[in-house]
Amino acid sequence: MKLYHALAALVLALAPVLAAAQPLRLSPEDQTAIARVEDYLNGITTMQARFVQVTGMGAMAEGDFYLSRPGRMRIEYDREPYLYVADGFWLTYYDKELGQRSDVMLGSTIADFITRENIRLSGDVTVTGVRQDEHSIEIDLVQTEDPGQGTLTLVFSRNPLQLRRWVVLDAQGQRTEVALSEIRTGMSLDRRLFVVPRR
Repeated sequence: MKLYHALAALVLALAPVLAAAQPLRLSPEDQTAIARVEDYLNGITTMQARFVQVTGMGAMAEGDFYLSRPGRMRIEYDREPYLYVADGFWLTYYDKELGQRSDVMLGSTIADFITRENIRLSGDVTVTGVRQDEHSIEIDLVQTEDPGQGTLTLVFSRNPLQLRRWVVLDAQGQRTEVALSEIRTGMSLDRRLFVVPRR
């Protein structure tokens, strides 16, 4: 697996439908945590952060993550020539060295979940695990209609509530962890960040 594909596991197109996931029986404490997380995510209009990505094989990469809800996102690596841009309609992968791009409809990817105007941890995603302690909340998610494609775990600090990292376990058992730092929210972001460079 190439290094850039690891973070791409968060944003690539959904695979064909297999079997639907069964919802987890949630305790009242779990339901409260999920509601709190939904409120937090829906309260984010813009976000900028540094990320460090580590694969299960120990390969590491760094870069910048930008989010402007609804619909816009940018993932840019420091040393690899790969760029992912969501412009509200398309999700584009762009190779800056080769000047090559490929596009898929944003609505057919899990990136749509992250960028949509109204985020809910239900419906087309299913919660399969909730873990809490005094410092953190962790929530495991799968695609409702195709849970075999892998698990996305979102990890939040509790006080203050803040998205700190995510972990992707794909269908082949490959694990990738992405940790965020220097997180800022609510700032103005240049709309040109969400425009794919011309070939």
